[in-house]
Amino acid sequence: MLALALSAPVFAPIHALAGTSAEETAPRSDGEMLADVLVSLRANRFKNVHVEVIKGVVNLNGTVELYDDKVQAQSKAQHVKGVAAVRDRIQVAGPQIPDDQLQRELLRKVQYDRVGYGTTAFNAISVQVREGVATLGGHAYGPTDKDSAISLAAHLPGIRDVVDNIEVDPVSPMDDQIRIQVARSVYGFASLNRYAIDPAKPIRISVQNGHVTLFGVVDSQMDKDTAALRANGVPGVFSVSNQLDVASQGTLRE
Repeated sequence: MLALALSAPVFAPIHALAGTSAEETAPRSDGEMLADVLVSLRANRFKNVHVEVIKGVVNLNGTVELYDDKVQAQSKAQHVKGVAAVRDRIQVAGPQIPDDQLQRELLRKVQYDRVGYGTTAFNAISVQVREGVATLGGHAYGPTDKDSAISLAAHLPGIRDVVDNIEVDPVSPMDDQIRIQVARSVYGFASLNRYAIDPAKPIRISVQNGHVTLFGVVDSQMDKDTAALRANGVPGVFSVSNQLDVASQGTLRE
């Protein structure tokens, strides 16, 4: 009876799937995939993108105005059913803007990004632009903050590529508590509370497993030293790396 109980349902699912397996596994033709890719790229921003499909591989050529358009074109092509790979040779042909101008504008956007979400002082993202390529580095409080900074670069006219070197700080309730306590200790000190006035230019606090790093620009060496002392006095802090710059030295970091 046990053998019958086990064997009875075995044939049912095989029978039920027999009619659909061939359809589901049938390879799609290059023409079918080409048609689907063209439909997915029908938006006006892809009007100068040229597509060909050879043995399941999609070749994208042509130009777009923004780096984000290039990224989105590749993503849309990759998600078409049956596509094995995408070769993205699209060129970003937006306006020619000097690197120093692009860097200033992108830095300004990143500095004011996420204001109102409570994480601004805990992001220390650096910006560098060379030959239209934006390189983002430093530390982000979380993945959302990192993605937001990358998106700002990808949507900025004149940026032709984005290099992501941003590190996301570890998720830790202990580190979160340290961040809050360090912020209170630093900004609560009379000579340092003015750095909380402009949300784009605070003393930035990055924490990794109890190790604190201070980033940003302060007005004097005294402020730099005082901030480190205040952070180092917070219970639970293992070490403090003082990467604050004095205003006269300048910085590329947020």
